[in-house]
Amino acid sequence: MKKLLPIGPLMIEHRLIERMIKIIEHELKEIKTQQTVNPIFIDQAVDFIRTYADQTHHGKEEDILFRELKKKDLTEEHQQTMDELIEEHVFARNTTGDLVEAKNTYTYGDKNAIDTIIKKMEILIDFYPQHIDKEDNHFFIPVMDYFSDEEKENLLQEGQVFDRRMIHRKYDDLVKEFEKEKEIAQPKQDSDWIKRM
Repeated sequence: MKKLLPIGPLMIEHRLIERMIKIIEHELKEIKTQQTVNPIFIDQAVDFIRTYADQTHHGKEEDILFRELKKKDLTEEHQQTMDELIEEHVFARNTTGDLVEAKNTYTYGDKNAIDTIIKKMEILIDFYPQHIDKEDNHFFIPVMDYFSDEEKENLLQEGQVFDRRMIHRKYDDLVKEFEKEKEIAQPKQDSDWIKRM
């Protein structure tokens, strides 16, 4: 049986992201037809993009794979592609933030914000397939050659630990945001408790 490469889980995650993008595309058609927005759907789509596509998926890419690649003597092409991917992650984060702002504006009664919502959804629908294609077909497989079998196994295991901690990070952040918003004192705690899990 062939061993799973550390890029295997990342590529599997891409398939779920692609499925969600198709759902967003379907919802966009509804918005254009009905000229109305379902803010709950936008919230759920944004939660998926921020938690799954960005914090979990891009998090593993940036915090594990790219971190280790930065220690290697990359070809100019691979370095340039990695830099582009990091910039694209920032672009996706910013576009998602813009979508949230437009949804909030729409929710507070500015129906003209629908145009911005449509534009930001179109950008994300266009962005993700191209970004995924670049990673899957032009970057992930070639950069595996920089790693020994032992390093690949370590990357894979670190990715699994990263995933196990993700749910704790998400809800730790949620509780902290509520405490800050409601001006409830946060308990003094060891900020590294999630790392020790």
